Amino acid sequence: MTEAHKAHVQSQFGRAAEDYITSPGHAGGADLDRLLAWGRARGADRVLDVATGGGHTALGFAGFTPSVVATDVTEPMLHAARRFIDERGASGVRFVAADVEALPFRDASFGVVTCRIAAHHFPELLPAVRQVCRVLVPGGAFLIQDILGREDRELAAFILEVEKRRDPSHVRAFTQREWAAFLKAAGLTVIDEMVMEKVREWEQWTERMRMSEPARADLERFVLAAPPRTGRPSISRSRAAASCPSPTACSSCAPIKIRG
Repeated sequence: MTEAHKAHVQSQFGRAAEDYITSPGHAGGADLDRLLAWGRARGADRVLDVATGGGHTALGFAGFTPSVVATDVTEPMLHAARRFIDERGASGVRFVAADVEALPFRDASFGVVTCRIAAHHFPELLPAVRQVCRVLVPGGAFLIQDILGREDRELAAFILEVEKRRDPSHVRAFTQREWAAFLKAAGLTVIDEMVMEKVREWEQWTERMRMSEPARADLERFVLAAPPRTGRPSISRSRAAASCPSPTACSSCAPIKIRG
């Protein structure tokens, strides 16, 4: 991750750290439940949660894992996650400021690595996935969840424009085929996967990034003026909010080759 992009991410998420703690879409949902179910089945003694954000995934794994390490490139986010997890009495969670492209851990250190709702901020996916593969023990698992990119180029371009107007640190969402290719290139194979739909409430989604009222109004006009084939959000005027349904993918992956 370049210093410029890292600074951009830290600026965006540092000032919104507390909002991510209380965000309903981050605090829970079927996607988090799926990662936790896969994690319980794995039964790893040590879990690494990459780009932990508000710490919800780390907290979930702390309920059945002896040792959890939560990392994030944004230190104010780590501080907020620590407070959140400490307030819930969870023990066994350690917090480390780290860039996903340069994880400060020895090879084969974790039985499971998780990453939830974060990879669309990585400037390059392959270096990050290779780092994950490096720190996994032989037979370990990478449990990943993120926004799923669209195969349709016009639709993908429209969604990317919306995302970047709302959050300039957003890089892009990868398609299912791209994920499969990057995972394979890093030495991982998909064991299980599923795609589900999540709805993001417009007001919460835009307020979390501290958008100004003019910027939010401009973005709403842009979305509502989009061609119907883009699957534009529906607007509830009584709530002055838009609901944005978007596909999200969960994958359970493991190394193709066992390292000796």
